Amino acid sequence: MRVRKGHVVCFGEVMLRLATPPGRVIAAAQSLDLTIGGAEANVAVALTSLSHEAWFLGRVPDNALGAKARAAIAATGVDVRHFGAGPGRMGLYFLEIGASLRPSAITYDRAGSSFAVAKPEDFDFRAPLEGASLFHISGITAALNEGGAHLLRAGIDAAVALGVPISFDCNFRERLWGAWDSNPRDILMDLIADVNVLFGNHRDMTLLLDRPFSGDGPERRREAVQAAFDTFPKLEVMASTARTALTQTHHRLAARVDTRDEQFQTPEIEITDIFDRLGTGDAFTAGVLAAWLEGGNTQRMAELGLACNALKHSLQGDFFRLPRGEIEAFTGIGGDVRR
Repeated sequence: MRVRKGHVVCFGEVMLRLATPPGRVIAAAQSLDLTIGGAEANVAVALTSLSHEAWFLGRVPDNALGAKARAAIAATGVDVRHFGAGPGRMGLYFLEIGASLRPSAITYDRAGSSFAVAKPEDFDFRAPLEGASLFHISGITAALNEGGAHLLRAGIDAAVALGVPISFDCNFRERLWGAWDSNPRDILMDLIADVNVLFGNHRDMTLLLDRPFSGDGPERRREAVQAAFDTFPKLEVMASTARTALTQTHHRLAARVDTRDEQFQTPEIEITDIFDRLGTGDAFTAGVLAAWLEGGNTQRMAELGLACNALKHSLQGDFFRLPRGEIEAFTGIGGDVRR
C-alpha cells in the first residue's frame, strides 16, 4: 500500500457535550460537565495526536458557544480556517454516565442547529479538499435530516471530482434516523457507493444489504465484508471492532481490518477501569486512517486502531489526545507509573 501525503479534511457537526457527574442521572443532577465533541471533529483531533495534519470543515452559531467550540478544536492543532459560523443554534448532547450494570444514555438536542439547517451552498468543499489526502465523513450527518444527506452528497461529489479518497464511518444512530421520515438504507447505499475506506460491521451490512450473515465471529464478519466489497466497487478497506461489555467499566475488545486481498483481526484484550467510553470509536477510526495514510497493511491498521481505541477509555471527554510515542508503546497490558 502506498503512502498518502496531504492533509485530512473532516466534515460534520460539533456540539456541546453536557455530562452528568458519575453516579447521577439527569433528573438528579445539579451540575453538568461541559466539553466539546462530535464524531468527525473527534477524528480530526485524534489524527493530530498521530502526527497528521487535519482540517475541520463545519458550521456553528456566531455566538459565544460557537466561539468556544471553534477555540477548543483549534487548541488541539486542527486547522479551523474553513470552520464557519451561520444562523441557528448550538447543537447539544446530554450524557448520563452509566455505572455497574446501568448503561450510559445520550439525549440529543440538535434540531435547528447551525449545522442542521445548513445547505450545500453554505460550504466551499473544493477549497479545503484541494491537495487533501482524504475526506472523512460519517452517517451521523445523513441521519440529522434530509438536508444532511444533501450536504454529504455535495462533499462527496467535490472529493470525487478532485480525486480525493473518501472515508466513511457508518455510525448508525437509531434515535436520529427515527426522529424524521427517513430511509437510512437508500440514503446510505447512495453515499457509500463512492467510499474507499468504510468503518462498519456485519450489523451495518445487514441493514444496508437487507440480508443476514451466517456463522459466528470472524467468519461472519468476513462474509459481511466480502458482501460489501461485492456491492461497492470503489471500496478498498473495511474496518470494525468487536466489543463485549461485561459492566460499564469492564469491556473486551478486538479490532479487524479487511482489504480485498488481506484480513487481520487482533486478539481480544481486556479493558478495565473505564473512565469514559465516548469517542473510543472515533479514536479507532483515526488510528486506522493514520496507518492507512502511512501505507500500513491490515495488521498495522488494526493494531494502531485498537491502541487508540483502548487508550481513549482512560481519557475524559470526546477528544483523544496522547503523544504518538505513548500510543505506539501500547501493549494491551496496564502498568505502574512511568518515571
